[in-house]
Amino acid sequence: MRPLKQISRISSYELAARMQLSVPEVTDLASEPQHILEMYGATDPKNETKAAFARNCILSRRLIEKGVRFVQLFNGAYASGGRLNWDGHTDLLAQYDIHGEILDQPVAALVWDLKQRGLLEETLVVWCTEFGRMPMFQKGAKGRDHNPYGFTAWMAGAGVKRGFSFGATDELGFKASENVLSIHDLNATILHLLGLDHERLTFYHNGFERRLTDVHGHVIEAILS
Repeated sequence: MRPLKQISRISSYELAARMQLSVPEVTDLASEPQHILEMYGATDPKNETKAAFARNCILSRRLIEKGVRFVQLFNGAYASGGRLNWDGHTDLLAQYDIHGEILDQPVAALVWDLKQRGLLEETLVVWCTEFGRMPMFQKGAKGRDHNPYGFTAWMAGAGVKRGFSFGATDELGFKASENVLSIHDLNATILHLLGLDHERLTFYHNGFERRLTDVHGHVIEAILS
């Protein structure tokens, strides 16, 4: 995600037309150097699923280079429709051993690639999910149930401190107990880093002007550089 101040002063129609015309070029990874493909794991002969996700990560970087302001990557689509993705209810260890290998190298390469190209300074990388996992096994399975009370999101780039963690759970990993935050705080902080005031940004819905953070949320100043 990139701050509003980076937007060119052209109409939305012209911007959309430029983006559509550039799609064939952007999606053609043939111009990528071999060492970049290998850095991401896009040529991994032993794990085609990892290689496919790696190519999506490269595509994400190329979209950012072209000025696309919001890019979403989803890891786990290769296992959608069953209990084999990151929704680790049934056999968490076996599932995550598979997903970790697919995720690790391509994501690390993406962050490094953004940095070496000077893009990370103005690009906010947010990696998160909607739930954590319980610290104990789920009854009747070798997985873990959803945990909305304690989970982690990480951010890199545009104005976020490096090598820094904020908050902690209790000793069981069940519930946030130190510097407890809500999803509204995370959203408020993301909007702030994009140059938007979450208390002023509203959208009309069912007769009301609503905020993305509802009536809650504070910018997490402690994580900002």
